[in-house]
Amino acid sequence: MDTLKAGDKVPNFTVNDQDGNSISLSDYAGKKLVVFFYPKASTPGCTAEACDLRDHYKELQDAGYSLLGVSADSQKRQKNFKEKYEFPFPLLADEDKEVINAFGVWGEKKFMGKIYDGIHRMTFIVDEKGVVERVIDKVKTKIHASQILE
Repeated sequence: MDTLKAGDKVPNFTVNDQDGNSISLSDYAGKKLVVFFYPKASTPGCTAEACDLRDHYKELQDAGYSLLGVSADSQKRQKNFKEKYEFPFPLLADEDKEVINAFGVWGEKKFMGKIYDGIHRMTFIVDEKGVVERVIDKVKTKIHASQILE
């Protein structure tokens, strides 16, 4: 798993969000972007993380950030997740793992003694030129916004 690091340029991507709108990295040129990857929509950790970002969305926006959530869930699952918790940011349905592989967050995981492949919960802060500024690889789901804003 070759994960993007601070200083790396993010490859452009185009993936549909929960409503089928196509979203590209280039849409965010000139803006600071937070891309957060989560293993699965509507699971407890992912819900806590995304709800914390929702609750602090205004502060994140005030700091100049746009947000994008990404997982390999279907458009329908992402839509349900977004609508249920009223997230003010798009969720990408990255079923072909285009964005997931571009950032290098797919790889081996261990859970309860089992080893399997999945999405690593990681967040990337991308600057106005599409370069990774910071990587948060130890995401604290309940206080994630403060990790981004620190």
